[in-house]
Parts: sequence; C-alpha cells; structure tokens
Amino acid sequence: QVQLVESGGGLVQPGGSLRLSCAASGSFSSIGLMGWYRQAPGKQRELVATITSYRTTNYADSVKGRFIISRDNARNTVFLQMNSLKPEDTAVYYCNATTRGRDGLGSTNWGQGTQVTVSS
Repeated sequence: QVQLVESGGGLVQPGGSLRLSCAASGSFSSIGLMGWYRQAPGKQRELVATITSYRTTNYADSVKGRFIISRDNARNTVFLQMNSLKPEDTAVYYCNATTRGRDGLGSTNWGQGTQVTVSS
C-alpha cells in the first residue's frame, strides 16, 4: 500500500510560477524513479519530468529550461518547480513513483492529480 499526496496546484497568470509537491507514504522498502505527468482535456497523458534516486533528471522538450524537478529522499518527496508558465501548461498534473514493497515486489504508483490552470 503506497499513497502519493500532491499539493501546490492552482490558478496562475501567464509568466508566473508554481511549485508542486508529492509525498509518498505507506509500506514500501525503497523508492526508485519519481516523476510528473500531465493530462489536458481531450489529450493523452504525457511525461513532464522524471528524476532517479541518484537525481539524474529528464524533461519533456516543451518544459526544458522552464521546469525543474527535484527530490528529498529523506522525506520521500518529489517537487516540480514550474516557471514562465504558459496557457498550454494547463492540465491535471499527476505524481508517479516506482517502489519496492516489503515483499520484494516492485510497483508503479500514481497520485490523484492536482489541477494547474494558467490564464489571464
């Protein structure tokens, strides 16, 4: 049982910034890859950014230079700093984490999503 709780979404004007947080809790031995995905109405869910346990990062081309992903392994938390936001960034943002359970099995877990709206 793994729970991912997200926070930080909301309404922001174009050019503004938001910082999303996602904390993992429950029964697991370790957390591997963590990341953020987003889905706009009528669109497929797409990868935004990922970060490994060693803090190697990967970004979608659409957010490179504007977003920064980071993690705090001691608190099982991943962050997404979003700068220079554009209306096309409007979407539901989902947190993802791959975990190893106490039974030794791996699993991929999703948060419930948080709404980010960029509008003037």
